Parts: sequence; C-alpha cells; structure tokens
Amino acid sequence: MARRPDQSPQRTLKPPGGIAPPAATESKPRVAAPERQVAFRVGISAESRAAAYLIAKGFRILARRWRSPAGEIDIVARRRNLLVFVEVKARATLDDAAYAVTDRQKQRIAGAAAIWLQANPGESERDMRFDAMLVAPGRIPVHIAAAFETT
Repeated sequence: MARRPDQSPQRTLKPPGGIAPPAATESKPRVAAPERQVAFRVGISAESRAAAYLIAKGFRILARRWRSPAGEIDIVARRRNLLVFVEVKARATLDDAAYAVTDRQKQRIAGAAAIWLQANPGESERDMRFDAMLVAPGRIPVHIAAAFETT
C-alpha cells in the first residue's frame, strides 16, 4: 500500500536503552497468608467432592462458586424439575460442618439465589430447595436435602 506524502509512518516510541519505565500504578500482588491458602484449597476440594457426589445422584451442575453482590453460592444444580442451591461446608468432623451453616449465611445464600434466578429466568419455573453438603476428611460427603428454609 502506498503512503501519501503527508502521512508519517507508524512508529512506536521506546525510551533510551529499550527498557520501559515502571508504571505509576504498579503494585505488588497481594499474597494471602498460608493458612488462608490452605483453607481455600480445602474448600475447593470439598466443593469438587460435593459436585461429584451430586452428579452421581443424578444432578446436573449449573454453576459452581457463583458470586453476586449478595454473596456466593457454592453449587447450583438441577435434577428434572428441581433446582437446588447447595452450601458446602468442610470441617474436621461432620458435626462441626453441620453447625457451620449460620442464620446469617442462610440469608446471604437466599439473597444470592434471588439474584441468580434474575440472571437465569428460565430456571425460575422449577421447584427450589436449599441444601447443605457436609464434607469431612476420610468420610463420604453427607447431602442434607432441604437443609433450611428462607422467608
């Protein structure tokens, strides 16, 4: 393609020495404390185990770790005409996991579920349920159907 005389060629300007100066807004990445990293990995592993268990029970996983301004839903799954929002709790024992689902978390999950339904209007025609999946080391996950009700 011919260049017109009034056009200058495209050039990239490089600073002397060919090294770009650091960006003014450059900052060091935040690194979580080691115990937080371990907790995160345990949570991801527990959610994977819970999802596999639900799949074995005939559920189809629609979303995992779905985030909204109201909070996070660990697993959204569907089986036939039933839609379930699952809270996964991993603790040292199954009893500890059962006690870890607090009233505040129930409200957070319900709020996030309402936002999920707005984002997925085709799924709102189904029956809904809030389940809990309890996970402990060396144990098969325990699925508690209809673990809690919301208002």
